[in-house]
Amino acid sequence: MAEDNLKALSYRILRYTPNLVRDEWINIGVILEDPAVRRREARLVEETAEIARVRRLHPGSEEAILRALPAEIEAMMAAPGAFEKLEDTLSNAIQFSPRKGVLAEDFDAELDRLYRAHVEPPRVPGHTGMLENTRAWIRTRMNDVFRRHRLPKMPSVRVEEFTQPGDPLRLDHGYRSNGTRGFLHAVSLGRDPAQAKVLAYTAECIRARLPQTEFTAVTEVEPASANSRHQFFARLFEEQKIAVVPLSEIEKFAETLRARIN
Repeated sequence: MAEDNLKALSYRILRYTPNLVRDEWINIGVILEDPAVRRREARLVEETAEIARVRRLHPGSEEAILRALPAEIEAMMAAPGAFEKLEDTLSNAIQFSPRKGVLAEDFDAELDRLYRAHVEPPRVPGHTGMLENTRAWIRTRMNDVFRRHRLPKMPSVRVEEFTQPGDPLRLDHGYRSNGTRGFLHAVSLGRDPAQAKVLAYTAECIRARLPQTEFTAVTEVEPASANSRHQFFARLFEEQKIAVVPLSEIEKFAETLRARIN
């Protein structure tokens, strides 16, 4: 890594403290900032498996707070000057760690690294970890491949402009190709069938607003014909014209996509 390419970034860890008297917390997210270009991104626990882990560690955790927090943080960061007051407006159960500096070459890769280091459960050698095959696990591996293949920046897409105001969903990546809007989203076949329903509904809403679109679901494996849950996903995606790309084919997909992106 060339030192000339390093950027001076700063980050803070979000901690959830359901019992203030005991002062015990669990890390639930990270916010990374690049002051030079005024970029700020947050990544927080949001999946069912991640929230279930928090509740196992802290049985008194309020799930409603955890599920609402990503959208709340997102809205506050988008408002001019609002982020500086964020710590004062959040619930007392949500706290920030002290701000720390870090040098990194790639902002998105550093955000993934910080999330793995500070929020994901520690990985035990020889053990895949409880969060294997979750949406976050798939998304991390997808993004690693996209960076290695040097795909252009594909920002996430807030879907509330196509669905309903306040919809917290963000599709992982959006791009343009010869007049077509494309959308990519990681989906776990083995974890949560609701993910498929949400993506299918979102695709239908976006197509009602945009004439030329394409959707791709990146999955941990190819849907198996003998697996009824997998076939539920496959039928639903086929109905909504959502292509399925398993991680085993993501390298080839990345090369094809790079040649098409404007």
